[in-house]
This record gives sequence, C-alpha cells and structure tokens, in this order.
Amino acid sequence: MALDELRRLLARHARPDLTTAIDDVLIIRADAPYPPTPAIYGRVLALVAQGTKRLALGDRVYQYRAGQYLVASVDLPVSSHFTEASPEAPGLGVGLNLDPAAVADLLWQMPPGDRSGVGTDVPAGLAVSTASTELLDAVLRLVRLLDQPRDIPVLAPLVKREILWRLVTGDQGALVRQLGLPDSNLSHIARAVRWIRDNYTQRFRVEEVAQQAGLSVSAFHRNFHAVTAMSPIQFQKQIRLQHARLQLAAHADDIAAVSRRVGYGSLSQFSREYRRQFGIPPSQDATRLRG
Repeated sequence: MALDELRRLLARHARPDLTTAIDDVLIIRADAPYPPTPAIYGRVLALVAQGTKRLALGDRVYQYRAGQYLVASVDLPVSSHFTEASPEAPGLGVGLNLDPAAVADLLWQMPPGDRSGVGTDVPAGLAVSTASTELLDAVLRLVRLLDQPRDIPVLAPLVKREILWRLVTGDQGALVRQLGLPDSNLSHIARAVRWIRDNYTQRFRVEEVAQQAGLSVSAFHRNFHAVTAMSPIQFQKQIRLQHARLQLAAHADDIAAVSRRVGYGSLSQFSREYRRQFGIPPSQDATRLRG
C-alpha cells in the first residue's frame, strides 16, 4: 500500500533538522508523544503517514492521523504534537511549503468556470481532510525521489505541481485557490498577518491595520477571526510569547530584558500571560530550556 511505502521512506530519510534534499519538503519523526510545542505554521501541506497529530490554534483544535492532511493558508502561531508515537511505530509526517505564485499559475490554466466558486467568505486558516488516492500517490512519488537524487532537479518541480493541482481540485480547493488570488479576502488577511508578525513589538490601532489590508474595520475583525481564530491583539500576543520563549532559550538569566524586547512594558503582565500560555512561569521555563 502507498502509506506503507511512504512510512518506510519517511523513517529512513528523517533528519533531526526536518529538512530533505528536496527544497520546501520537510519530514518530521517523533519516537514518543511529546507536549504541545509552539510553532509558526506557514503556507503548508502537512500529511501524516503514521501516528496521530493534534494542533491547536486559538480555541480551535485539529486532529489528523495516518492518511489525512492539514492545509495552512497563512503564518499562524499554533501548538502541535504527536499524541500517538513510539520507537516501534514513530509518528511520521511530510510537509510541503505551498507557493502562492505556483497556485496562481495553475488557476490561470483552469477553465474559467472551475476558477469560480471561491466565494466571498474567507475560509479558516487551517483545514483537515482525508488524502485522495491521487494526492497520496503524488506525495509518495515526491518522497521516492530522495532515493534518486539525480532526478530531483528535473522531476521534483513536476511532482510538486501535481500535488498543488490535487489540492486545488480537492476537498480544500476553495482554501488553496484563495492562496493564488491576490485580491481574495484571504490575501487581505495574509497581508495583515505579515504586518503584525513583522511589527509584533509595536502597539497598533486595529483601524490602521484594517486600512493596510484594504478592508473595513468590521470586515477586518470578522475575516481575521475566521482565519486565525483570534482577534488581532490576541494574535500579536501569541507571536510575542512565542518569540519570548525562543529568546529565553538563549537568554535565560535576563527575563526582564526578554519581556521588553518582545514589547511588554510590565514584567508582571509578561509573566502572567506567559504562564497562562505555556503552563509554567518564564523563570521555570527558562531553566528547563537552558537544560
């Protein structure tokens, strides 16, 4: 079966840094369940070949298992982990970064009637579906190329394009098609998400970010929450706390300086929100990260 071969390939080619010899293709392996780990999910297809993975975004929880995939449409602060994994049956997954320009190119080659139907409603930033036989076969052929490095420069772009086509025409096609439409509501929110990520230490007025996104304030609030499951201020807080945690790993002895660098004016507020987010105070987490 395709999944059996995919598991064997992923187990053999998994690296500690997740990278592979194919650009934009990642392999994740977990030999045991681990606590929810903060991360930023960009525009990505993530397919599970073995085990069960759980991902939280705001108040939404997504769970997907072998043969299912997740699509992320914008850069989102999430926590994720494999809930089922062991040395004998490790959690295995493969990820492919999605290129909006490549999606746009595919859309231009579709019949006009197929390009329609995207709708005005903005989709959620994450979605889970069961992989079709055609999608699973294309992902398997892409991973097989890791055993044929000479073929990668020529064949990998072709198989990636096929995978995008399977996504564009599959269950989550409406979401993926919006990646390739520069004036879609999703694209407007993606611009706002990038601005907040690039300027996460600064205070901002929602009205100003809505204007940059090209939306009214009410439409911006509604669409931003639909995509991210958070308000813009909550989103900024998530980004700040995740950056703080990364910095604490390198500067465990200066929590006050870290809190200031990520935009907090009050150390007590930072400590309170950090504990609410990660379950322990920053001082204890810094000690654990340093260890």
